[in-house]
Order: sequence, then structure tokens, then C-alpha cells
Amino acid sequence: MRIRSLMMVLILLLAVNIPLQWSTLRWDLTQDQRYTLSAPTRQLIQSLDQPLTAEVLLTGKLNSGFSRLRKASIEMLEELGHDCKVNIVYPDPEKIDSYRLTPTLIHERSQNGQTIQTQVYPYLRLSYAGRHRIVSLLQNNRGKSGEENLNSSIENLEYAIAEAIGSLTQEKVEKIAFLEGHGEWNEHDVWDMSQQLAHYFQIDRGELGNEVGILDHYKVVIIAGPQRPFSDRDKYILDQYLMQGGRLLWLVDGVRFSSEMLSDEGKTPVIPLDLNLTDLWFRYGVRLNPVLIQDLQCLRIPVDMGQNGQENYQPIPWTYAPLLLTSQVSPITRNVMQVRSEMMSALDMVGGEDGLSKEILLATSSASRITGTPGEVDLSDIHIQQDEYHYQFLPAAMLVEGSFTSLYAHLMAPQGIVSSQPALRQSKETRQIFVAGSSIARNDWSQGHALPVGYDRYTQTQFGNRDFLIHAVLYLSDESGLIALRAKSFPLRLINDQRSHQYRLSIQIISIALPLILLAMIGLIQWGIRKKKYTL
Repeated sequence: MRIRSLMMVLILLLAVNIPLQWSTLRWDLTQDQRYTLSAPTRQLIQSLDQPLTAEVLLTGKLNSGFSRLRKASIEMLEELGHDCKVNIVYPDPEKIDSYRLTPTLIHERSQNGQTIQTQVYPYLRLSYAGRHRIVSLLQNNRGKSGEENLNSSIENLEYAIAEAIGSLTQEKVEKIAFLEGHGEWNEHDVWDMSQQLAHYFQIDRGELGNEVGILDHYKVVIIAGPQRPFSDRDKYILDQYLMQGGRLLWLVDGVRFSSEMLSDEGKTPVIPLDLNLTDLWFRYGVRLNPVLIQDLQCLRIPVDMGQNGQENYQPIPWTYAPLLLTSQVSPITRNVMQVRSEMMSALDMVGGEDGLSKEILLATSSASRITGTPGEVDLSDIHIQQDEYHYQFLPAAMLVEGSFTSLYAHLMAPQGIVSSQPALRQSKETRQIFVAGSSIARNDWSQGHALPVGYDRYTQTQFGNRDFLIHAVLYLSDESGLIALRAKSFPLRLINDQRSHQYRLSIQIISIALPLILLAMIGLIQWGIRKKKYTL
């Protein structure tokens, strides 16, 4: 009877285990589902018809933080390998050097007080069908601690890898356009932004004519820094492009000023900039106020404080150049550094019952003020009255999504318009981003080379302009939902370094000796029970 029972158990075990040899069962028990791939990523991976090779370049002697990042990267690749063939490779240092990547320097202090510098390469190199793509694993936000940056990097892993795979497998290159004809920034002014977007899109530039539908084959249209009014014909073409489901990125100034006069004479008049867009934006749920924002959280600029003809340049807060805060909720701006700006205006939400979803992307700090126009900006006015900065979190950029109502729903089309289709009164589900200033998109030049957009030469600091602009365009053009992965959030559970060092010996004793003591006690109890039971 006992042999028959054992045989039945053995047969049952074999019946369960043999099918499991060819199947994988995984159950993600983590609260934040960090080991579960999203549906867009899984769909992308399942579409691969060739093996994917992933070279892990983050190797060598790593501290605990970078070891955690490396482990999370490998786990993510292994998770992808459940839906497609992924070859994980660990190249030798000589091969890593041949890729000519910029290393990250880690500065740590040892127990004896010495500073140790380690060089690491926080990258993956993905290869598919003869194409290659470098994936940066590390997000480095100067406003966060090292642990917070590493946690943000782990949060962003799935998006970074999935976005790179998507670019490797992309067969059709979508097109975007920079609008011209109204004094917008030229290609020289937005060179860095254009070069970064060229990794994802074909970029065209041009003026609007009189034909409705001329923009329909562009995924996103960017309007960066117009200085001359839009005609009713231009507004009608843009409006109908939006009605067809087009996406618009508006980078528009609310005031007019002269940067040349400010540089040469130290002051400039500031007047409202009328681009004839007020009614169009109002219909879309946004109002651009022709004011200037000042903020105590701002750039510092060198100002000559010398006397008697002697130069003495000192860094002075320039409140007209706010460092804008980024929303940590939106996938566009999550984990993006502060955005550098200059001569920004403020936005308002209007039309609360229009059914549109509106989200603030960029805002001022909790110490801001509004300066009305017309007025004057003077570099010599460096005295700050902090009690005047009582405004908080003024919106400077906004995302609006939904079905928009056409400005021309009850109006005649302007004269000269050429169209073979009747005017649409209501748009498909689409989205727009409104930014109350164009300075965030303009790059500087140095010795014939374009500087990264958002780079401040005086402080030698890179701000988050480039990331914001790229993510904004990617979000507008995204159909798969991949960019929503940037909103992933893992709670950061940090160890209290001070307490861990203070109670280090106690923790070691508890973690090592206590389990041994408990095992000994259980053994003694068992021995006592057995002795009592079997003693005659």
C-alpha cells in the first residue's frame, strides 16, 4: 500500500514538472509591479523576428548603487527574453573603449577617509538586424542625491530599452515640421533641438501656403518663436490640421523685447506681442498673458560692480531668467531637471467645461512675481524685494488633450483658401503643448559649434531643456503608449547611513548571532521533547 502511494506521488510530480520544463510561470508580488512588462513593451518585443543582442557595458568594480542598476538592467533584459530571443553579452574592457563612450566618474570616500575615484560606463549596446543603438542607463539630475538618481534610472529602464528597440525596428520614419514665415527661430537657432529630433524623425521646414491639408502628412508641427502675426488663412490651415488629428507644439512669446539693446545698453523696452493667436488659443482652452515672469529661483549672470573704471564682475540673480520646475507626474517631464528660460510669460486655463484634459508641465517656484507690460527691463535694477515675490507656481507650459472645437465651427473660411474637403468642426482625439516663451528652445554657439540647448556657459550647467523638448515631441507623436512608461515610479527605500554606522556592531550581532541562537533554542526544545517522550 505504501509503495503504491509513493508511486502515485511520483507520477503526479512527473505529470506536473514535465510540462513546466517548456513553460514559464512568473508571479510579480512586488507592490509597484517592477518586474512586470507593460502591454506596449510586450507587444513591441513579440513583433521581433530576429534575435536581439544586448551588450552590458556596466561592468567592473561597482559600488552598491551601480551594482543595483546593473542587476536591474540584466533582470529587465531577462524579462524581455521571455517573449523573444535576447542574447546578453558582457564585452571585455578593450571592446568597450572602442565604442568611445563618455564614462561616469564615481567619487567615494573609504572608511579611512581617502577619496576613491572609479570610472564606469552606464550603458547598454543593443544590436538588431545589423543596426546598433547605445542606451544610457543613468539619469543624472543635479538636484537629486546619488541614490535618487539611481532610483530614477531604474524607473526609466523599461522605457529607455523599449524606446531603443523601437528605433532599431522602425521601418517608416515619421516626419515633423518646423513652421516658418512669421519670424520663427531659424535652423541656426534651434540646431541642437533639430539634431536631437533627427534621431527619431525626418525634419522639414517651410511656410504655409493657401492649401488646406498641406500639413496632414506631418506627425507634429513645431511653432518656435514667431514674431509676426498669423493671418486668418494661416490660422485656418493650422486649425484644420488639428481637426484631422494633427499635433502642435507651440513655443510662443507673450512679449516683445530686444536682446541686442539689453546687451549693448543694459536695458530694453518690453511691450505685448500680438500674434493674432488669442482667439485660436482661447478656443483650445489656453490663454497667453502678455506679462513677464520674475522668479527668485533663477540664473545668475555676471554684472560689472566695479567703480572708478575698474571691472569687477559679480554673479547676480537675474530674476527674468527663471529656472522652471518640472512636473513629476507627467511622462514628459518626470525626472527632468529644471528648465532654463528667459523673458517668459504666464499661461491660464480657460473654458473649464470644454471636456479637454489640461496638465501643467512647467511652472515657476513658490517665490515669483508678475510684471505687467508695457514696461522696461534694466540690468542695473538688481535690488530684490523678496516680499514682492508672492506668486506661486505660475504655469509656463501646458499639455492639452482631447477633442478640440474648431475656431471656424461657425465662421466662414478665409478668402484664398484652397480645399477639396468641407471644414471640420470637431477634431479627432489629439493633443497640443503650449509653452509661454520660445527661449527654452534656442541654443547658443561657441567657436562655430552649437551648444546643447539649455546649457548655461557662465555656470557651465546643463539644464533640462533638451530632455523636455525631445520628450514633448515624442509624447505628441506617440501612438503606442511607450512614452507613458516614463511615469513609472518605484518608492525609494533608503538606509539611514548615520544610524547604520552608529549601530553597526549591534546590527551585525543581531543579524548573525540571533539566527544561530534561535536555531540552538529550537534544537534544545526538540531535544527536550524527544528525551521526555522516549525516556522510560
